[in-house]
Amino acid sequence: MYAIIMTGGKQYRAEVGTELNVELLDAKIGETVEIACLGVFNGTDMQSKPTVKAKVIEHGKGEKLDIFRYKAKKNVRRKMGHRQPFTKIKIVTI
Repeated sequence: MYAIIMTGGKQYRAEVGTELNVELLDAKIGETVEIACLGVFNGTDMQSKPTVKAKVIEHGKGEKLDIFRYKAKKNVRRKMGHRQPFTKIKIVTI
């Protein structure tokens, strides 16, 4: 049995016991959060929209992305970087 959850504008496939890196949530480590569920699938059947409970494991930042902008023949260069914050959660119940 698995559920399709939506958080941070993205959809994830969640099963009990799986760990997911989702967009940063406003919750402390160890708290249990409820996440909106789009549907639960059990074999070939689809159930209504229950909630999924997940436990917050940690907060962190993703890998660094290097952004390099330049204008050809103008000697204009700009190098930037970005690390997207995330929250690691573990699905407890569906």
